[in-house]
Amino acid sequence: MTIKFITHYGLHFVLPALIAFFFFKDKWLKVYLIFLATMLVDLDHLLATPIFEPNRCSINFHPLHSYLAIGIYVVGAFFTKTRILAFGLLLHMFADFLDCYL
Repeated sequence: MTIKFITHYGLHFVLPALIAFFFFKDKWLKVYLIFLATMLVDLDHLLATPIFEPNRCSINFHPLHSYLAIGIYVVGAFFTKTRILAFGLLLHMFADFLDCYL
């Protein structure tokens, strides 16, 4: 396993679990499931040719990983009803951003 693999999947699965458990103790499972649901943002990879390219940077390549989309996720973090979802999406973008440089 490479550092890129460990970092990427750790940020996608382990860190969200820790955040959900420590910051949302009373509803950690619901929050963690919302964080996991943000993985659906990767469906935009299906629009690319080829679908998977290991050395491609997702940020600003796929529509739901664009700077415009990330800006919308940032705005969503300021509203109570969308905060957890937006934070999960931003965490996902951060993990994908690190992939571009590892």
